[in-house]
Amino acid sequence: MISSNTAGLDIKGRLPAEFQAILTPEACRLVVELTREFRPALKQLLQQRSAEQARYDAGALPDFRAETADIRAGDWKVAAIPADLQDRRVEITGPVDRKMIINALNADVKVFMADFEDSQAPSWDGVIEGQINLRDANLGTISYSDPQSGKQYALRDKQALLIARVRGLHLWEKHLEVDGEAVPGSLVDFALYFFHNYQTRLANGSGVYYYLPKLQSYKEAAWWDAVFRFTQTKFNQAIGTIRATVLIETLPAVFEMDEILHALREHIVALNCGRWDYIFSYIKTLKNHADRVLPDRQVVTMDQPFLSAYSKLLIKTCHKRGALAMGGMAAFIPAKDPVANEAILTKVTADKEREASNGHDGTWVAHPGLAATANGVFNQYLTDGKTNQLHISRADDAPVTAADLLAPSSGERTEAG
Repeated sequence: MISSNTAGLDIKGRLPAEFQAILTPEACRLVVELTREFRPALKQLLQQRSAEQARYDAGALPDFRAETADIRAGDWKVAAIPADLQDRRVEITGPVDRKMIINALNADVKVFMADFEDSQAPSWDGVIEGQINLRDANLGTISYSDPQSGKQYALRDKQALLIARVRGLHLWEKHLEVDGEAVPGSLVDFALYFFHNYQTRLANGSGVYYYLPKLQSYKEAAWWDAVFRFTQTKFNQAIGTIRATVLIETLPAVFEMDEILHALREHIVALNCGRWDYIFSYIKTLKNHADRVLPDRQVVTMDQPFLSAYSKLLIKTCHKRGALAMGGMAAFIPAKDPVANEAILTKVTADKEREASNGHDGTWVAHPGLAATANGVFNQYLTDGKTNQLHISRADDAPVTAADLLAPSSGERTEAG
């Protein structure tokens, strides 16, 4: 294995010239400083995750925290949402692959979430090439020539807003070490993206925007808040230069949404219903609870009471605090067969109609071919110049209880399912 050291960062991967342009001494120094400052606390947070899961495995159930009741009852709001983050009616997601970045930024959507997490294989080349690609995208110089077809890809004049999703707190970057231990993958993605793009994005009148995945507690949100503050102070930038959207995609986190918003209140702009991972988290968290086994996947839709409660509580919580409430992913791609495609579009329309009518401010698609369908639904709700649905408070809803969020699901359970 190729190994080198730059500014105290041990690099165990190849370093061609284009990679060296990302792993500069100054950028490496930031990774080292963040790692030394925040890795010890991160390890403690991961130990707390394990301890909480042991409680659930022994029979306990997640619940709202008694010690943070004053935060839930308090009268407070998050910082004002920047102008370029006010309208997020349709967002597209995809990996930090060069061609896909161009196609996503050119799509008829408001936001492109460039993904270092679920849709990106975290190979060494993939991680660093992703940073190269996002740097070029922010500079407006990104282009691509398909080696097979010869087709040229370039940015249009009008582009989606770019938000970078970093890896989860539980993932480590084995190709980078500080003081003999691996660096958190989340800090690698965060630090390199900030370092190489904050000046460009500020010059363009924007900020540095992130999606944070897989959080399980407000203490993890507070960890991120400290990372943001440390970085902004180091580079003499105003608090709030960095803005974050947090995915609520774990069962424990749904009980701490107020607390997560409060911990990040000077940096957060939205929560997102990461519903597919949320369903997985429900299964994983409650794996020892025989009465909570979910039915076959095809019937675990947002109509299930526990998922409907999750969506509506997220909207109510966000809008009360002045944050946007993003809907979930349409896990479909268009089909070439017209009949099959019509069925897909019908399902996507119904899904987005449910989100918009509930009060979500926007939604996700995974393919540009679904943008028109999602836009069509949300445009019916965002009329008269409205850019979001913050006016929908859901204040008259019955309180959502822990029992609602944990409700067992009806439906057939088969070996095939």
